[in-house]
Amino acid sequence: MGEAVITRAFRLLQSFDSDHRALSLADLARRAAMPRSSALRLARTLVEAGALERRKDGIFVVAVRLLEIASLAPRGHGLREVAMPFMEDLFYVTRQHVLLAVRDGDEALLVERLSAHDASQVRFRVGGGMPLTSTGVGMVLLAHAPADEQERLVRRFVAVEGESLASSEADLRRSLAEVRRGGYAIAQRDEPDRLSTIAAPVRNLEGVVAALSVVVPSAGFTPGTYVAAVRTSARAISRELGANGPTS
Repeated sequence: MGEAVITRAFRLLQSFDSDHRALSLADLARRAAMPRSSALRLARTLVEAGALERRKDGIFVVAVRLLEIASLAPRGHGLREVAMPFMEDLFYVTRQHVLLAVRDGDEALLVERLSAHDASQVRFRVGGGMPLTSTGVGMVLLAHAPADEQERLVRRFVAVEGESLASSEADLRRSLAEVRRGGYAIAQRDEPDRLSTIAAPVRNLEGVVAALSVVVPSAGFTPGTYVAAVRTSARAISRELGANGPTS
């Protein structure tokens, strides 16, 4: 059986990312791995539906209609509405980057980010994907993923120098256990700037649905300065989402 049209349409849309915001038909077909004629037919249909726009020079870009639809997602906009007051409080206290993310398949999806104008540079954007094994929010989300999903991702783990927080599959398992036991994750990255992060889980009635973090310069970083603030904010959001029992 051939690939469903809706699947191919999503594959076409997924050709766009933060580094490829505008694509020619040739690039669209190449990145979606489909014949140029098929890409053109699908792209025209998506333009008619309001999901894509085609500029006068023939270049395709994502249409704002997709943002309008995406804003209805309860794990995105609805979560953001609940979390925003607490994120603003955390931002006021830290004056650094404050991130809110959910798990989206094999990545963490950044739902919201508050950043001081003079904060260190980060390469994550709202709506963009973040690695599960090299970010604080990613480790929190992976640590609380369903057992079968977590096992699949752990077994696929390959350490990348300067990127991964663990050096081996066994090391990753230990780190995830520490996240669950301690109620928070600590992560560090060296690019584009040396940054450290503290992340904590956000829960609703069904369990962990998001992760909240603060990202700060690594120079002079002391976890204790931020752990209490991040965990308190995460618990407050969890209570608003109706979480029962421990929210640590």
